[in-house]
Amino acid sequence: MVQLLRNVTLRPLGIVRAKKLYFPQKNCLTLIDDWSINFLTKTKKKFWLSATCMKENIKNKILEAGAQIIHLNGFYHTGIQEILDAAGVPKGSFYHYFKNKEDFGLQVIDYFTEYFICLCKGILDGDTQSPLQKINEVLQFFINFFKSKDYAYGCPIGNLSQEMGDLSPSFQHKLKGAMDSMVDIYAGLIQEAQKSGEVSRLLDARKAADFLVSSWEGALIRMKIEKSPEPLENHQQFIFRYILTP
Repeated sequence: MVQLLRNVTLRPLGIVRAKKLYFPQKNCLTLIDDWSINFLTKTKKKFWLSATCMKENIKNKILEAGAQIIHLNGFYHTGIQEILDAAGVPKGSFYHYFKNKEDFGLQVIDYFTEYFICLCKGILDGDTQSPLQKINEVLQFFINFFKSKDYAYGCPIGNLSQEMGDLSPSFQHKLKGAMDSMVDIYAGLIQEAQKSGEVSRLLDARKAADFLVSSWEGALIRMKIEKSPEPLENHQQFIFRYILTP
């Protein structure tokens, strides 16, 4: 499977009952909402959350609080004091861990990227599904997630790409890496599907994966303005009917 997933390991941590969306610490999965945890653990009501590197510290509190706010409000509309108030830490703590707001934003991108990787790992590690079934399950997971959020939020990496991608070279470079990580995961699955005969070997796996990510990001924009799952479902149906075919 995709090499970047190899270093993400899971082990029991404790019981979590959460209602809001949270994001992973470095190389680990922290709090996410109830139905997401249920999806990953196949349990109900109380969840033993899997994680590594879960040592609590002020930096992670700031990143977690900022990731939530930025996902909903965007980077420019999120203030440092707002983040610190949400994290419950003094202002001096911010500049101890981050050079400035831009440095913080770049580390939040890593935070979002690891969240996506952790979620995908829960699906990709399974050995009962074919590669195409795994792709479909990833897509269906996020469709269900956005339904549960009334079609708000969107993809945090896509949101930041639209907001910051052509304004800051540092953000541009970091966001490209995040998008490439998504493409890597899908490209690996498509290559496996080609080996098993699910997908034609004539298809360029990397270009197909790049199209899948680009199409998904566009569908998320339509989803937010239409407040409907139809753009996401259309994306899902189209790629399996016309692109990922034998």
